[in-house]
This record gives sequence, structure tokens and C-alpha cells, in this order.
Amino acid sequence: MSPKGVLSKLTLLFILAILITSCVPRERIVYFQGDLDAVSEVDRHAVKIQADDLLEITVFGRSVEATRIFNQEANIQNQNTRQTYLVDEEGNIEFPVLGKVQLAGLSRNEAIQYMKGLLSKDIVDPGVSIAIKNYRITVLGEVTKPGTYPLENEKVTILEALGMAGDMTINGVRENVLVVREEGGERNYYRVNLASSEVFNSPVYYLAQNDVVYVEPNQNKINTSSNTIRNVSFGISIASFLITLVTLITR
Repeated sequence: MSPKGVLSKLTLLFILAILITSCVPRERIVYFQGDLDAVSEVDRHAVKIQADDLLEITVFGRSVEATRIFNQEANIQNQNTRQTYLVDEEGNIEFPVLGKVQLAGLSRNEAIQYMKGLLSKDIVDPGVSIAIKNYRITVLGEVTKPGTYPLENEKVTILEALGMAGDMTINGVRENVLVVREEGGERNYYRVNLASSEVFNSPVYYLAQNDVVYVEPNQNKINTSSNTIRNVSFGISIASFLITLVTLITR
């Protein structure tokens, strides 16, 4: 066989080797594998009010005059907006007329009912609206657009959060996604396998305010990053050596 023919065969074998080693098994990249029909209905996570939440509270009633004192407005950059109330470290807000009100640990609906009970002394058949104004989640790691995302409502799933971040990159580990959550003053860690349909039964399928979702890189990404760092270090060493050598020669 001619040298040209040998070279062509070697080139073909080289290309085939690259294709084989670069193939990623379907099980490593496809979401929700398993029997989806067997997945039980997921209960929506009831978001609990916690310290550092910023609450917008509006009071309604038959008489506008009776509710006016409870609906104070704040002037921000010459624009009137509803007053917000910061939940302190002890779980309280300072509310007009009522004073300190303990809301931490309650769901939004529970807090509404509790506030209605307190206000019923001053307002006939009161209505209350509560919204968490600083509700946000953070997505980090092997996603297209890592960052912190403010939300308009309290219902967001881990899948929607990843969608906001542009989904995982091909180097993200789908079987071991970490969710960090503050609960009752403690930091808890949950692991989620997005490659399995069991994700729909996870206690963190619905995210809570301030949850952090972290997608770790696979071994291939870690190895590539390590090699890049080594190559850069080696390049810097060579450059330093050459500069030193040139300096000595030109003296």
C-alpha cells in the first residue's frame, strides 16, 4: 500500500476514534427517564415567610377611611408606591396600629388569615393581600446564563429555574443537581436527579424564595479546565524564561 493510502487510513481511524470518544450516552443527557405514568401528583410547596423577606401588605374593607391608616405609601424617586415591611431576624414586621406582628414560619395564606383576625377589631370584614417583593432564586454552575432571578410570583419549579438560566450546558451533571435552602434558620441541602422521572416527587421540585440551584461540571469539563490552567502556567513559565534569557544576552 502506498504511503498516501496508509496516511488516508490513519486519518480515517483518527476521526473515528474522536467520534467514538466524544459520544455521550443517552442516559447522561436525557431528562425524566423512567415511567412517567407512575409519577404521583406533586403537592405544591407552600412558601413560608422568613427573616429578611420584604412584604407588600394591602388592607381592604367596606370603608376606605377605615383602611387608609393601614395602607401607608412610600415615596421612591417621586413615585408613590405601597409601603413594604421587612421581616426582622425574630420574624416580626412593624405594622401600623398593630405594632409588631409575628409572620415568619407562616405561609402566605396563613399570614393573610392571621392578619385578618388582628384587623377585625378595627375593620368590619377586612381583606388582606400579601406579596413577597424580594422573591428570587439563584442558578449557578454549568448553565448557559447563571445568575439571580427575581420572580413575580411564588410558584416556580426547578425546571423553570433552569429554563430561565438557559438550561444546562452539555457539561452539566444532570444526575446530581444541588439545591440549597434556608429553612427555619438552618441551611439544608437537597440532591436532585433530573435524569430520572422521580424529580417530580422531590421536595424541591417547587423552589422557595432564596433557593440556590447549583449544577456541577462533569469530569470532562474538570479535566479540560485543569489542562487549560496547566497550559497557561506552562506558557507563563516559558515566557518568563525567554524574557530572562533575552535580558542576559543583551546586557
